Parts: sequence; C-alpha cells; structure tokens
Amino acid sequence: MTESSNKPARIAVVILNWNGRRFLEQFLPSVCSGSGALATIWVADNASTDDSVDFVTENFPQVRLLRIPRNLGFAGGYNYALDRMDAEYAVLLNQDVAVEPGWLDPLLAALDKDPQIGAAQPKIRSEKNPTQFEYAGAAGGMLDALGYPFCRGRLFDHLEEDRGQYQTQTEIFWASGAALFIRLPLYRGLGGLDEAFFAHMEEIDLCWRVRRAGYKVVYVPDAAVFHVGGGSLERDNPRKLYLNFRNNGRMLVKNAAVGRLLWLLPLRLVLDTLAACRELLIGKPEMAKAAWKGGWNTIRHLPLWLRNARLARQAVQACSIGPDRSQQQGWYRGSLVWQVFVLGRKTWMELPNRGQAR
Repeated sequence: MTESSNKPARIAVVILNWNGRRFLEQFLPSVCSGSGALATIWVADNASTDDSVDFVTENFPQVRLLRIPRNLGFAGGYNYALDRMDAEYAVLLNQDVAVEPGWLDPLLAALDKDPQIGAAQPKIRSEKNPTQFEYAGAAGGMLDALGYPFCRGRLFDHLEEDRGQYQTQTEIFWASGAALFIRLPLYRGLGGLDEAFFAHMEEIDLCWRVRRAGYKVVYVPDAAVFHVGGGSLERDNPRKLYLNFRNNGRMLVKNAAVGRLLWLLPLRLVLDTLAACRELLIGKPEMAKAAWKGGWNTIRHLPLWLRNARLARQAVQACSIGPDRSQQQGWYRGSLVWQVFVLGRKTWMELPNRGQAR
C-alpha cells in the first residue's frame, strides 16, 4: 500500500521503536520485503532520543512513521499507535525481529478461515541460533496451575531445538508480544494492552481477556520469525524482574476466578518470597529486592487491581462471542516449578497431562 491509496490495508504491522536504530537497520529490511502487499508497515516511535526517526525517514520511504509524544511504555505505546490504525488486523512486532518471506500469509489465512480465532502468533526462533526456539514465545504460550507463564519449546531457561516437534496449528493460552497477530476491532474493544503494566506480561493479560470473550488464541507454525530478545531490558535487569513479578500478580487478580485466587494468591506470595531469598543466596541482592517488591505489590494495591478487574470484565462481556475459553485448553494443570526443578523435566513433551485445563 502506498500513501496515495485510499483503501486501507488489511494488516497494519506496527513496530514500536525506542532508541532502536541498530535494530531497525538490521531487521526492518526483512519486514518490508517479507510482509507482502496486504500489509502496511508502521514504525511507532516511543519518544526515542537516538536518530531512529531520521534513519527511517531517510532510508524507508515506504514505511509510515508515527511519533508518540513521550515514552508510554510497551502497552501505552501500542495503544496510542493502534488507536490510529486503519486496518482489519494488527501485528505487534518487536523492533528486534526478522521475518521469513510470506510470514503473514499463514496467520491471515488462519484468522480468515476461523472467525473464532481472535489472536495468533508465528513460530518464534532465535535470531542468534536460528535452529533454536526463542525465549519470548517459542511455539506458543501456556500457564501452569499456579499462574506461571511458559512456552512450548521453552521451560524456564531451557530452550529446545526446533526439530519439527511443534509443527501443528494449536490452540494456546497466550501469544507472544514479540509478534502478536490480532483482530484490530477486538483489540480496541477489550481496551488494548493494560497500560498499568508498562512492560512485560501485558500480552498474556490481553490474550487471557481474548479467551474470556470466547475467542481462540492459536500458534501457527507455518509462519516463522527470528527474535533477538532482550532488546529493551536485559534478562538480568532488576527492573525487568520487578515488572515480571508485579505484573504476574496483577494479571491473576484481574483475570482468575475468585475461588482460584483465594488459595493461589497466598501460595504465590510464599513462592515469590522464596524466589527472592534464592536471589539473595546466590549473591544478587538487587534482584532479590526486585522480586520481593514485585511479589508483594499485588497485596499493597489489591483494591485498585480489583476495580481494574471489574472494568476488564465489562469489556470482555461487551466483546463476548461465546463461553469463556480460558478455562479450557492452554492451562497446564500441574506445577511447572515441580516438574522442572524437582523432577528434572526439560521440555513440554516430557510433561504429563499436557493440554488439560485443570
């Protein structure tokens, strides 16, 4: 699509950029060449202080540029951008992702074929080691019985080689925000990403709401991308750990059934405290502090988060097309911590009772 066309593209591929000149230079060419004629490529700049904007303007005239007045974080930045898009579908694509030619075609075909599919993700492999799945998404996101997110192809820090073991389109619990394909009207109707998260796990929260509204979230293996990972915050950054612990608690309060929360929240506080103690014992006091603060933030702000849960429930009901799917496939009914750290299992295929809701 060109600037002179009056017909909106079916797909808006939106790359949220913050000081990512080096990533845009490396990966934007593949996105432009591999996304096809049905997509318009956008770079939404989250108030960068480097020369990202000038670089895109000078080198990619086919890319549309949206300047966000200030850094709104991952969630706020995408909400700002997608409110201004004119398309049937949107793709939230990280700035550090390379794509295969035609990568959008299988995703578009899946959602066109099944109106119950609300969101999807491609296969996500590592840009540094292309035969290996990448941490943020791999072969589709799941939750265990305690609300810990993980991926098929990645249990905690153990990453699998892609040997074709996840080559079937499958319903999952959540799709990675590194490359999230979603119906744009549904995204808006559900309120988009939760801006109070700022960054991390907001895509899991969004997909949970998609499923609560009766839609499916699926993994489409015939589409593939390659992700660097850690492009904004490194894995060992205390701020990132704090956000992960805080946002996981917020997500549970917002989406889980009350009966589940009554036993899950106290147990998670114990487990989060133990995780903080572990960081302290291995000589990482800043990481320990981040884990402790993030975990206990759930209790400190519980009334606020419960009000937010009520508003989310209203949006879900307004968008609903059927029964809540979040009680169905996508949950792993066991404890991932137990399976991995006690029983020593390393892959999704080794886990018993896979695919069961409870």
